[in-house]
Amino acid sequence: MVRRQPARLSLGQALETLLERILGFEHPADAQLSRFFREHPGIGRRDRGLLADTCFDVLRNRRLYAHLAQGAGGSLARRLALLSPAAARLPRSEEETAWLARSARVDRASLPAPLRLSLPDWLAERIERDVPAGEFEALGASLLEPAPLDLRVNELKADVPAVLAALAAAGIEAQALAGEATAVRVTGKPALEKLPAFADGWFEVQDVGSQRLCRFAAPRRGQIVVDFCAGAGGKTLALAATMRSTGQIYACDVAPRRLARMRPRLARSGASNVQPLGIDTERDRRLDRLAGRADLVLVDAPCSGTGTLRRNPDLKWRIAPGDIERLVQQQYDILAAAARLVKPGGALVYATCSLLDEENAGVASRFDATAGAGWSRDESAGETGVMRLWPQRDDSDGFFAVRWRREPK
Repeated sequence: MVRRQPARLSLGQALETLLERILGFEHPADAQLSRFFREHPGIGRRDRGLLADTCFDVLRNRRLYAHLAQGAGGSLARRLALLSPAAARLPRSEEETAWLARSARVDRASLPAPLRLSLPDWLAERIERDVPAGEFEALGASLLEPAPLDLRVNELKADVPAVLAALAAAGIEAQALAGEATAVRVTGKPALEKLPAFADGWFEVQDVGSQRLCRFAAPRRGQIVVDFCAGAGGKTLALAATMRSTGQIYACDVAPRRLARMRPRLARSGASNVQPLGIDTERDRRLDRLAGRADLVLVDAPCSGTGTLRRNPDLKWRIAPGDIERLVQQQYDILAAAARLVKPGGALVYATCSLLDEENAGVASRFDATAGAGWSRDESAGETGVMRLWPQRDDSDGFFAVRWRREPK
C-alpha cells in the first residue's frame, strides 16, 4: 500500500497548524514539534527553526500576545504568531501590518505584571511570594528569554579545551563558563548530534544549573550512589564522571522509557559504574538490597518544573494549583522512601527545578520534622545545607537542593 504524503503547506499554514496543536496543551510542546516535523519531512531546516522559535516565543509570551491580539481579525494562532519577532519574515497583509504597528505603540509597562510577564495569576502570586525581595520583575523578565545552550564536558574522555577546539573546527561558537569546571556555553542552535565529538561521548547537553547540582551532591570515588529519580540519565552520567567511573551508581526510575534513553548515552560516555534499575514505586522491594548501604542518595524529585520555564514555557499553562498540592505529597513520599537507603555517615540530597517554596523548603522542613534523630543538615555544603539557583541571578535553570548527613552509629 502506498502511504499518502501530507499536503505541502506554506510556511504560514504550517505555523498556524502547528501552533493550534501546541496551544491545545494535550502534549508537551517539544513532543508536538517532533511529531509535526515527522509528518512534514519536506520542511527545511531553516523553516523548522522559524517554526520552533515562533512557537516557543508565543508560549513564553502567550498571555501578553493574547491581550494584544484582540485588536485584529483572523485566527488567534496567526495573530499570536505575527506578534512574535521570531516570525518577522512571515508575509502579512496591509491590515495586519497596520494592526502590528498599533500593537507596538501599546505601553506595556502600564499593564499588570502578570499580564506583562505572561504568567497565570495564581503562579505569579506564588512566585512573587517566594522570590527574593525586589526580584520578581527581574525573574519574570528572565523567564521570557530563551534558555542558553550549555554542554557538560565528559571528563572521562575529554576536557574543556579539547571540546572548544572541536566545536571551533566545526564552525560553532562557544565559550567556557567562568568558575565552572565542565561547562561550555554554545551560541545559536547548531546540530551538535552530528559532530564526531558528540558521537565519541566528549560532551552532553546539560544546563549549567544541573551541573552545579551534581557538584553540590558531592559524590566521591569508590562510593555507592543511588540516583533515585534518574530519568534519562543526565545527572547520573555527571555523577559517574565525577567519580571517575569508580564505585557503583544505581540509576532508578519508575519509567522504563526514560531509562531506555539512558543506554545509548551511557555507551557513549564510557562510564562503567552505572547500573540502571527500573522500579515500580519508591517502595519497590528491589530497593531492599540497597537499604542502609548508600554513601549518597540523590532525589531529583518530580516537580512543577517552574525553574525551567525558559526552555519549557508550556509548563506554566499546563499546571494548576491542584497539581502543586499533589506534587508536594509525592515529593515527600519519595524523599522519605529514599532516606532508608542511606547508610550511617552517608548523605541524602533532595532537589527540584521548581521556584516554589512549597516544593522546596516546605518539603525539606517536613522531612526535618519527621525524619527522627540521626539526621542533620550538612552545613559543609553551604549555609543551612541548601543550594539555591535563580535564573535572573545565575543565568541557569532555577534549582533548589538541600543536603542532609545521617549520623554515624
